[in-house]
Amino acid sequence: MNLPGNSIDVSEEDGVRSLHFGSEWVQGAMRVRRPYALELAYTREMAAGLILRPTPPRRVLLIGLGAGSLAKFFWKQVPEAKVTVVEIDPRVVAAAQMHFRLPPEDGRLAIVIGDGADYVTRRCGHWDAILVDGFDHRARAGVLDTAPFYDACRAALSPQGLMAANLFGERRGFRASFKRIAAAFDQRAIAFPACDSGNVIAFANAGEALTIGFDELTTRAKALKAARGLDLVPTVKKLAAASPQQEGLTL
Repeated sequence: MNLPGNSIDVSEEDGVRSLHFGSEWVQGAMRVRRPYALELAYTREMAAGLILRPTPPRRVLLIGLGAGSLAKFFWKQVPEAKVTVVEIDPRVVAAAQMHFRLPPEDGRLAIVIGDGADYVTRRCGHWDAILVDGFDHRARAGVLDTAPFYDACRAALSPQGLMAANLFGERRGFRASFKRIAAAFDQRAIAFPACDSGNVIAFANAGEALTIGFDELTTRAKALKAARGLDLVPTVKKLAAASPQQEGLTL
């Protein structure tokens, strides 16, 4: 999410191109030699639904485009999925196309210019995965971090659907955000340990409670790396280290 009127800037250093909304905050990044890879750790973790469920999602909704990293990854590496991106600022779409190799729309990728909070209410029970990554130039999520919005996300998900949300860490009060998510999903939610960048990725489950062991998660992560080039083995290790008394995740 970026409000029209704020500047959109692109920088490049050591082969990594970054997107900024008129501030030092990095809103997305791409390694130029690997344009379809997920360069930032938090974007890799936002794709962890691919190991939480045994089958990939068929209908994916991304709220907030940024540099297009997640859109490109799902379009390239998860051909089973049809991806819809909702972005409020058309300049962000133009920047992603011009500087970050966002592919043109086709039968599997659709770009909608509009308000993500409004859009999500129109597709009740439709999405297998909703990924929320929308911030303005001051790193504020606004309506995308409210109880009504999370309620709408749950209603928009299919019975086995998962929502992933990018939250900020301790200094930004992610705990209040996570409480709103957990309440909307009847406590079927989990917050991953913070990334080095401070981002915290939360997952919420619209269906029946899901329990999966760390051994199974590791097996799935290795298979995912081999099949789709995304390495979530370090994420599984981090999750296991954060919960030494548990054998897996429940959400």
